[in-house]
Amino acid sequence: MAHTTQSGLFTRRYGPSPRQGGPVAVLVHGLGLSGRYFVPLARRLAAGGATVLVPDLPGNARSRRAVRRAPEVGEAADILARWCEHSAPGPNLFVANSVGCQVVASLAARHPHLADPLVLIGPALEPGTSGVRQFGRLVADAPREPLGLLPLAAFDYLATGLPRCAASFRHALRDAAEAFEVNLSRVRVPTLVVRGAGDTIASDAWIRRVAHLVGPEAGAATAVLPGAAHAAHFSAPDAMAALIEKFTAGGEPG
Repeated sequence: MAHTTQSGLFTRRYGPSPRQGGPVAVLVHGLGLSGRYFVPLARRLAAGGATVLVPDLPGNARSRRAVRRAPEVGEAADILARWCEHSAPGPNLFVANSVGCQVVASLAARHPHLADPLVLIGPALEPGTSGVRQFGRLVADAPREPLGLLPLAAFDYLATGLPRCAASFRHALRDAAEAFEVNLSRVRVPTLVVRGAGDTIASDAWIRRVAHLVGPEAGAATAVLPGAAHAAHFSAPDAMAALIEKFTAGGEPG
């Protein structure tokens, strides 16, 4: 089921209605993309009984008209929080990929009542790394992803619009330099940080840094998925869902 909410965010839903009182998972995509590359994981989580909501972030793809310009990371987090208040007041499980992790970290810091727990897949962008180097890491990752992801991503980038993608990238770089680590240090809920073993964007050292910022007292943990790269949720949805389900049930993710 798909619809556009009062906040203007196009949203895909899998599983039962949030009003039925079961667990709700919100899946948050990366820069310039849409929720479409989360569909395999969404279906797998819904098969386990969860309600799964997959919004297109404001300014992206089918939510492009929700805002007049590419929002700053904090602005996107606030819009997502308003969407959440209307669609699933929570607290909900948030699963994010890439720059979507910056949006979710901002949301969890600014609106802590909405998010619990978090799963951050390939968190980007890494502070202290130049835009040129970040872009080079993205290019290096592309051949490691499943072939089916590349046309999907290309379509989404065109639907969002290359000027907005570029503006969002600048906003994300600024957020990485000024706010990402601060927001992570303010997270107070269990957080699983995951990377695909072949990810060229989020290194082992960086995901350990992310978990350290959240802190073991909040229940932060890391995991690596073999045979996957930056979009590990797309290439290995069954393994990712198993990790998430084990983590949210209180087990060690491995």
